[in-house]
Amino acid sequence: MDDRNNLPYFLLGAGVGLAVGLLFAPKSGEETRALLKGRADEGRDYVKRKSGEVRETASDFVERGREAVLRQREQVAAAVEAGRQAYREAHGNYPPESEGV
Repeated sequence: MDDRNNLPYFLLGAGVGLAVGLLFAPKSGEETRALLKGRADEGRDYVKRKSGEVRETASDFVERGREAVLRQREQVAAAVEAGRQAYREAHGNYPPESEGV
């Protein structure tokens, strides 16, 4: 299963576990509050860790996209230059180099 899709299941499981734990907890209110605080801290840490992973994955996708655009740009520039060269060979040195494409 993909880790990015597990967050809703984690949160659902945490909520159900919390509810069942509160209903059947043989602990005092203070102990229960401490337990809840600990679980909330664990949940917060999990969310932070997963959001960092998602951010890193997004950065990787952006970088790959940027590289793909640069490669395409280089290929188009090479194709334009090859077309100019073929035209020059077929028709002499026209159009002049100073004209842009």
